[in-house]
Amino acid sequence: MIDAEGFRANVGIILVNDAGRVFWGRRVGQNAWQFPQGGIKHHESPQQALFRELHEEIGLTRDDVEVLGATRDWLRYLIPRRYLRRDRPPCIGQKQRWYLLRLTAGEDRIRLDADGTPEFDAWRWVDYWTPLTQIVTFKREVYRLALEELAGCLPEQRSPQPMPQRA
Repeated sequence: MIDAEGFRANVGIILVNDAGRVFWGRRVGQNAWQFPQGGIKHHESPQQALFRELHEEIGLTRDDVEVLGATRDWLRYLIPRRYLRRDRPPCIGQKQRWYLLRLTAGEDRIRLDADGTPEFDAWRWVDYWTPLTQIVTFKREVYRLALEELAGCLPEQRSPQPMPQRA
């Protein structure tokens, strides 16, 4: 679903475990790591897209997680020209609603092959702020905004250390 400004509606998923670490997935065939994310279809609400993407990308259902929070507003990033697709309606970037989920099931429920076309070929748990040092540059500000806003939704015993200061 692309809006009048050229932004594709999307959901982003930050999955946290009981130790306060977050799920970090490696995109298939690339040395690029990211949080699960995906487009919102015309007939879906952001929360419906959240649970569809959660299952498609990492095999979890709504029964495997607890929703701890969501960003108040859409967070946007522009896609660099070299990555723009020309075969679809014009899309200049993504606007994302981010969700923070706590894994309530065992991590053995995580399956990268739940869908016929896996997005990730590996995953690991990382410290809460680690994604800011590893995500591609053009997504970094959206990740920072989402992580900062949603950190306050974590139970106190799982709260991350303060965000590292920029150099």
